[in-house]
Amino acid sequence: MKRYIPTILLLLSVTLLMTAQPVRRVRSGIILVDTGKTVRAIEPYKANYENGTAYAGIVNKYKRMFPEANVYCMVIPNAVAFYCPDTAQAWTDAELPAIRNILSQLSKDVKPVEISDTLQAHVEEPIYSRTDHHWAPLGAYYAAQTFAKVADVDFKDLSAYEPHVIHDYVGSMWTFSRDRAVKEAPEDFVYYVPRDSNYSATRIIYKKVSKRVGRKRHRRTISWLTASEPESFSFFRDYEDGNSAAYCVFMGGDLNTTSVVTQIRNSRRLLILKDSYGNALPSNLFSSFEEIHVVDCRYFLQNMIDFVKTHGITDILFANNLIHASSPKTVQAYERYLTQKRTNSHEIQ
Repeated sequence: MKRYIPTILLLLSVTLLMTAQPVRRVRSGIILVDTGKTVRAIEPYKANYENGTAYAGIVNKYKRMFPEANVYCMVIPNAVAFYCPDTAQAWTDAELPAIRNILSQLSKDVKPVEISDTLQAHVEEPIYSRTDHHWAPLGAYYAAQTFAKVADVDFKDLSAYEPHVIHDYVGSMWTFSRDRAVKEAPEDFVYYVPRDSNYSATRIIYKKVSKRVGRKRHRRTISWLTASEPESFSFFRDYEDGNSAAYCVFMGGDLNTTSVVTQIRNSRRLLILKDSYGNALPSNLFSSFEEIHVVDCRYFLQNMIDFVKTHGITDILFANNLIHASSPKTVQAYERYLTQKRTNSHEIQ
């Protein structure tokens, strides 16, 4: 029997090679999984536990600054946490231990919103885009559902939403990787608009301006933000099939501070502090809060203490994806928001 063992091992190895997903690494370290119409482009994660500790620290600080508000921390996993094959694990750091590290350092008064298990339960569904670095709106819906349970507010079933589809979508991963396999594998971008939901939305728009200053060899470029006056707008923006900016259906993208007044009357007013992943969260909560205010971790020219007081904020949700939560710039911005004076312009470092 012994002489058959090498043959059996060889057949087993060939079978594993045939059934394993093809995987390769391309420009910017992007990991490509599978081929053809089902190819998935994944952004790798570089762990920095020290920065994660600092992120937990700023969340704790907001709770100390706003003791009367409920403060929550949702650290959003990136696609690499769920879709990176074992054969490519050496190309990325593990995300789930880094998320647990942050949540473990929150003060007892901060409410963690653990969504990793929630998303894992739906991993066979389109909860992350294949051709973009963001999660898909369906993933944000499930995350919002988990948050609503922690916050003890009402939440509507997905059947209460009207699905909208943008066909032939190829997102940011084509730009990041420049690999034609991504460009040639478009997907449907599906987002959900709440039915029978009366709300009004206003925004302050930020604009980035750049200028060259100095003389000859000492010339440099400085950039700054300018803020518009508040204006009414539609929360959802229309895009045609094939538009690579489809994820900007929510609020038109990141360059806004958005305020939404809903038909709910429960005296709960939510502030979401987020990066672009957080853009897909608010519309899932129109049935949960009386007001929702959305502030980006890169674009905000008001004083946060004044903002919370003016709008009577009762709940503050930090909703950053792990890559942003591991960046010192995110922590620095949230620190600055607490002390900066309200202004209509601010230099970007």
